[in-house]
Amino acid sequence: MLKSVVRAVGAAVRLSTAAPPAARALQLSCPALCSPGSATIRPFTRSMWMLNNNGASSGYRPKLFSSKVLSPSVSCRCGGLHTEGDKAFGEFLLDEIKEEKKIQKNKALPKMSGGWELEMNGTEAKLTRQVSGEKIIVTFNVNNSIPPNFEEEVEQGQQQKSPEDEPETVSTPNFVIEVTKQGAKHSLVFDCHFPEDEMSHGEGEEDSDIFAIREVSFQPEGDSDWKETSYTLNTDSLDWALYDHMMDFLADRGIDNTFADELMELSTAIEHQEYIKFLEDLQGFVNCK
Repeated sequence: MLKSVVRAVGAAVRLSTAAPPAARALQLSCPALCSPGSATIRPFTRSMWMLNNNGASSGYRPKLFSSKVLSPSVSCRCGGLHTEGDKAFGEFLLDEIKEEKKIQKNKALPKMSGGWELEMNGTEAKLTRQVSGEKIIVTFNVNNSIPPNFEEEVEQGQQQKSPEDEPETVSTPNFVIEVTKQGAKHSLVFDCHFPEDEMSHGEGEEDSDIFAIREVSFQPEGDSDWKETSYTLNTDSLDWALYDHMMDFLADRGIDNTFADELMELSTAIEHQEYIKFLEDLQGFVNCK
């Protein structure tokens, strides 16, 4: 009798503590939602793709975070993308081109005095001159020839400068001078530049050179590439007397401060023309013209 009562009580305890089949099946099928050491079961939540669509029945599962894809707003034969941003960009470029043409000083390139002949190849310019059997060639490129503007920012309370008061943009390119004598196999080559500060060899000199020689070397005649195997003289540690003779050598061949001034004016005009042309090409590319 006592044994039957114990068996009945044990059976009742097992039935009351047993989990329903459905609940057990949910726990086994969703291990990620349940923590092994947790006393409670996390409620089931919908995935992002279900909240974003009609559910699994739609048959479509997009990315977790869908981004808005820009579609062409204007039909074009080029088949390219044309957005409202492109339209605003093109309008801005059109206004910029008009402003740059207003301030353009030289519609045509200024001529160099001294009988120099100009030959253009893209952004590279070559000046050639014959002097008593010697051929002198000066080459320069207007790319990266505008010095950076390190003007201090306008402090609070100070009046901002008007466009008329802004400093004029001047192109100061590095340039290479080749002097070739008849019958010579090599040319004497000078690598020159415009220093940021005015060069002066001594205090009290009124006429200082506005350009400087950086390096001097003999190079094969007609060779456009500077051969690193040829000895190159750097003027940083050069005796000033030797340096002055080299500057006089160039001045006797028409390369002096007057030439340097005219070269800057020519380079500035070329650079501005190339800049305007670049803006026009960019505007045509954006607007697909």
